[in-house]
Amino acid sequence: MTDLDPEDQKIVTLARSARARTGAAEGAAVRDTDGRTYAATTVALPSLKLTALQAAVAAAVASGAEGLEAAAVVTEAGAVDADSVAAVRDLTAGAPVLRADASGAVRETV
Repeated sequence: MTDLDPEDQKIVTLARSARARTGAAEGAAVRDTDGRTYAATTVALPSLKLTALQAAVAAAVASGAEGLEAAAVVTEAGAVDADSVAAVRDLTAGAPVLRADASGAVRETV
């Protein structure tokens, strides 16, 4: 996937930066229907566990987002976790979820 839309490239870059900054297993970013972006990483606390994408969706919802245009996850996993995709689908059924590796290369769109 070499011809990535510049706005989609932006959320991949944000996800990649969040992951690198914290050393988390995953980084994610979403873009809402107003064009605002939200980035997050994996949350692994004794009392709270969220995937990076769930955390990014939660940040968007907490800021008043009513829908998502796109989402990106930077991970070494071979697929985006089903619960992560479900969080995106709860807001917008057809929003693409991009899976990228640590270099930022998009490997899949769900």
